[in-house]
Amino acid sequence: MVGIVSLRNNQLSTFSLPTPSPALLHKWVESPKVGQFSMALLQIGKKMAYQKVNADLRTSGHSQYLDNDDIQATAALDLEWDMEKELEDPGFDQFQPDSAETQNLGHSETLDLHLDSIQPATSPKGRFQRLQEESDYATHYTRPAPKSNRCNFFYLLKIICTATILFIFGILIGYYAHLNCPSDATPSGTNDPQLYQDILKTIKAEDIKNFFRNLVQLYKSEDDMEISKQIKTHWTALGLEDTQFLSYSVLLDFPGLSPGTITVRSTGQCFYPDGQPCRKEAGKGHSQHLLSSYAAYSAKGTLQADVIDVSYGTADDLKRIIKFKNTTNKIALLKLGKLPLLYKISLLEKAGFGGALLYIDPCDVTKSEDLSSETFMVTLNPGGDPSTPGYPSVDGSFRQRRKNLTSLLVQPISAFLAKKLIAFPKLRMDNDVCSPLELPYNEKRTISLQVQTATKFKTVTNVVGYLKGLTSPDRYIIVGSNHHVGYSYNGQEWASSTATITALIQSLMLRVKKGWRPERTIVFCSWGGTTWGNIGSYEWGEDFVKILQKSAVAYISLHSPVTGNTSLYPVVSPSLQQLVLE
Repeated sequence: MVGIVSLRNNQLSTFSLPTPSPALLHKWVESPKVGQFSMALLQIGKKMAYQKVNADLRTSGHSQYLDNDDIQATAALDLEWDMEKELEDPGFDQFQPDSAETQNLGHSETLDLHLDSIQPATSPKGRFQRLQEESDYATHYTRPAPKSNRCNFFYLLKIICTATILFIFGILIGYYAHLNCPSDATPSGTNDPQLYQDILKTIKAEDIKNFFRNLVQLYKSEDDMEISKQIKTHWTALGLEDTQFLSYSVLLDFPGLSPGTITVRSTGQCFYPDGQPCRKEAGKGHSQHLLSSYAAYSAKGTLQADVIDVSYGTADDLKRIIKFKNTTNKIALLKLGKLPLLYKISLLEKAGFGGALLYIDPCDVTKSEDLSSETFMVTLNPGGDPSTPGYPSVDGSFRQRRKNLTSLLVQPISAFLAKKLIAFPKLRMDNDVCSPLELPYNEKRTISLQVQTATKFKTVTNVVGYLKGLTSPDRYIIVGSNHHVGYSYNGQEWASSTATITALIQSLMLRVKKGWRPERTIVFCSWGGTTWGNIGSYEWGEDFVKILQKSAVAYISLHSPVTGNTSLYPVVSPSLQQLVLE
């Protein structure tokens, strides 16, 4: 603490203030003005003290300036001053204690005159009293320097650098340890023809037949999970790794309680899609084969209109017809050909048609095939769950209630019924040349078309198994087939697809047991919901789209592995054409 001496009304008072910083004290001590100022104040203080003692002897009471705490506190606040500003104050230079002024200190009038310029708030007497008693106080006084943040920063930096070095060192150890680790499996020989021959030798026709028989036994099951469980159990028994189920709740379109009907207005005859006359007993049940002749996701209802033969429904065919006929709300008689069905349906919608009858011209199939009375099912779904277009049908997904995907009433019919509508008496064969079915241009046919279907949410299940690759396990070759869904009507075609992929898995796993591994990971998939537009595969692809875009190399489809004659007829993307030719 620093003592302060104050003189008011010839009364001497002392106060205490906090000690100034050592740097400020040192500045005061080195100032040449402080020495002179301190000596003068010392002499004034002695004189004032002598006068106070004499005054105390004459009075019996104490000074009220010393007894009143509030007044002392107020005086202490008044004595706060900025020492650095005091040194720079121009008025301070005027204090020059010469010999003449020192001699006049004995007279009270002179004392009062010179003390007027030394106010209590600016008097440095008390603050330098200790400096006079202990001249080397400023040099001996030390205060511990505050801790610098630089120490904490360098300490933290040291910890981070040490942890980083240890982390990198650990990665290097793991990397070189992995390189030096011997593998039990030998890498596949990509260009080894003997490997291919060994794999082909283990794929036997008898095994495919046995697999087919076992799968067909489950054909009448209405539980989709029963078929999926059978496939998963079989694949796991063969040694396939990490076989699992992936299920999705999707919107499916089923036939109604009764099949669609076509009624000729001129004769009043009613026909089912296969060409058979409609029954009068409406309450009787219909066969699954007859009910399965429908177009999934077609519009529902009844339409009476004229029939217009559009042949294969190409853009040129429609341009030619529109020039001469009104196609608004008419029913198109459309042949299935090489062009995609959905493309043709879209052209018919743009032309204003209200309905369409689909059939297969007998001239478009081989002579050995007789499809004249066969009915079939088509789907108007471009792919995936119609209620979740572009995103997977997982829990929490937003659902769109779409009962139909087209404005047309679409009904597949047999070639036998098409001939009846055209009134074509007999299929003409001139010199082994087939004459296609065609409605005469000037003839008019008016029919009433009735389509009944029902949309429901059902669960489709995919079976997925993995054969991990050796050198590039994060690169995927996907091999896909399809299996029967209990509530579909696609016959036994699915069994050939599942039997073929199962035989391939068996052959590859025999090689794996001998120490062989493929270079990349092979993903075997059996899709559900294929009948309605490859729904199972679409949903799986949308569910894992980021992984597939990054790591998928190729997809091999075994959807219809056995078709046509003995010639190989593959359909491949341009990037795989050379591979298929080789």
